[in-house]
Amino acid sequence: MADDIPQAGQKAPDFSAPDQDGHQVSLGDLSGQWIVLYFYPKDDTPGCTTEAKDFTELSQDFSKLNAKILGVSVDSEKTHCKFINKYNLSITLLSDPEHQVADAYGAWRLKKFMGKEYMGVERSTFLIAPNQTIAYTWPKVKAKGHAVAVLAQLQKLVDT
Repeated sequence: MADDIPQAGQKAPDFSAPDQDGHQVSLGDLSGQWIVLYFYPKDDTPGCTTEAKDFTELSQDFSKLNAKILGVSVDSEKTHCKFINKYNLSITLLSDPEHQVADAYGAWRLKKFMGKEYMGVERSTFLIAPNQTIAYTWPKVKAKGHAVAVLAQLQKLVDT
């Protein structure tokens, strides 16, 4: 199954999706900077809230390293706005209702919960280098402490 997940060194799959304000965000428009592209299941749920708040808390540190944080879920732009306003988030959230971006990055997967199987977003993160190749991947992420781990990895890559 891991063969459909882009790996370090590969060109990052191109994408275009609306952010919480309805503006199209495309990978091609972000050339020349680091991108933290993280996939999460649903706005305003415990793990997703923890992750979004942690990335927001560290957003200035990511900015100093020329990195933009993009969270992606299948939620609507309207739901993203509510989520951002409720928790005063300062990160960009992309709406991917047809899970095209999640598909391209192998984050749309078969999941199991309480004996039931269904398709959904698997929490995962991709660090995309300024030349738009995958620099690092985190499949099957645990939300707590993840933003700190991503920042540490980015710092290592920037320093080399």
